[in-house]
Amino acid sequence: MTLEAIRYHNGTLEILDQLLLPGETKYIPILGVEDGWKAINKMQQVRGAPAIAIVGCLSLAVEISKEEFEKKKTLRREVEGKLNYLISARPTAVNLKIAADELMSLVNALDKDDSISATEMQTRFIAEIEAMLEKDLADNKAIGMAGCNLILNAAVSNGSNGGGGGGDGTVRVLTHCNTGSLATAGYGTALGVIRALHASRRLEHVYCTETRPYNQGARLTAYELVHDKVPSTLICDSAVSALMKTRSIAAVIVGADRVAANGDTANKIGTYQIAVTAKYHSVPFYVAAPFTSIDFRIANGENILIEERPDREMTHVGKYRIAAPGISCWNPAFDVTPAELITAIITEKGVFKPNELRAMEVS
Repeated sequence: MTLEAIRYHNGTLEILDQLLLPGETKYIPILGVEDGWKAINKMQQVRGAPAIAIVGCLSLAVEISKEEFEKKKTLRREVEGKLNYLISARPTAVNLKIAADELMSLVNALDKDDSISATEMQTRFIAEIEAMLEKDLADNKAIGMAGCNLILNAAVSNGSNGGGGGGDGTVRVLTHCNTGSLATAGYGTALGVIRALHASRRLEHVYCTETRPYNQGARLTAYELVHDKVPSTLICDSAVSALMKTRSIAAVIVGADRVAANGDTANKIGTYQIAVTAKYHSVPFYVAAPFTSIDFRIANGENILIEERPDREMTHVGKYRIAAPGISCWNPAFDVTPAELITAIITEKGVFKPNELRAMEVS
């Protein structure tokens, strides 16, 4: 049975409450934009840049489908206001902003077309959002196959043993945070690459980090790997350097919340230090993300807004305090990996070196 983080059918939306995983599997209803905003803002009920965009837009489709509009301009104003509100839930991930801009372009075009009624405008707008689910799944599978081929070809070039494999054509890889079915419409980005490697019977082993402070790797990635019976091992975030020194790793594969035009990439906190370690140990470091994660309006990573989270995420596990009372905390949710540490960026449109992205801006 395939893991589903998002369930949508005929105007009804439910999401898997990832705050409860792996102990409990529970779906919660999203009845409109306010529910969508709260789920996204909590970071754990909905997380992962692709899923944030899909759930945010679907929450608007749910709300719009319940209303009747006599005038197209009224619909346009409501869509614009609610999309702007949804964007404010998570400022670092760019996918929702790009999706919102595309939806506004559609709404503006439909509003100006006198041959289209308010009802037809409403129907077409909702259909456009519903198509996002199917497209994201197809894009993820394309990313998975491209990444699989890239890693295997690189391993062959480096030699089976020296290339992070067991000597039988298989490879060992490392991933950080969660980038699978729980972070997308299905299959996943970086975890999609790992799924493709596993399906090709060329994956010897995957190591996943715990991903402190919210343990998305321990709770979610490990959950998906066990569910899919992928050979895997959980490691502490602080064990990455030791792993690369003692085990031959073919590649690091991570996701992205936003990629700047020069290839600098914002991802879950801890990604940057893994990239530094990979560079030292000559391990290829790959970013897997949909093309919509690339924000050509941002020249470099210094201009990416980094969200800071509450102290409690660091000081407590559930209801239990693990840090000394009175200690101050710094809790950025993301960090930025410089482009020079990234071997390649894997998208549904192909594989690019960071310095090749600008040429793709108009494509």
